[in-house]
Amino acid sequence: MRIISGNYKGRRIIAPKKLPVRPTTDMAKEALFNIINNTYYFNEVSVVDLFAGTGNISFEFASRGTEQIVSVDADFGCVKFINKIAQELDFNISTIKSDVFNYLEKASFKSNIIFADPPYDMSLEDFSKIPELVFNKGLLLDDGVLIIEHSKYTDLSGLEHFTNQRRYGVSVFSFFEQSS
Repeated sequence: MRIISGNYKGRRIIAPKKLPVRPTTDMAKEALFNIINNTYYFNEVSVVDLFAGTGNISFEFASRGTEQIVSVDADFGCVKFINKIAQELDFNISTIKSDVFNYLEKASFKSNIIFADPPYDMSLEDFSKIPELVFNKGLLLDDGVLIIEHSKYTDLSGLEHFTNQRRYGVSVFSFFEQSS
């Protein structure tokens, strides 16, 4: 994986092969960050990266100047890897080893951006729990957005708070916002 922009633009990060992950492709990540860049100043936002895996998305935010990043993953190896890279690159990333659903149940934060990249083969029922928990618990700030990455074979457009989606290859980003 590669950091697309910011202080560490072009930096390649090699994750251990044994991690149970599927990192967001560089093409999809670049497109996603172009969308985010049109709405937010990276140095002014707080980010929660759910199912963080290798930390690919967290590292991209940090490279672009985001100071408040929380990465959540249930796998100890993933959390350990994110901590290692964050320390090497002096990124301000807090990691939490937790099942994402348990974390959201107990969470009391408010954030500008919540990004979730669950396993593509997760059930639609479990996918739907993510926006349900985020919005029922009021975890987004007023201008906030929840972005869920999923496969093109999963349709989240019928879920409450869905606003739009963008497709890049086999990956889709679904966007959810608080209704006005």
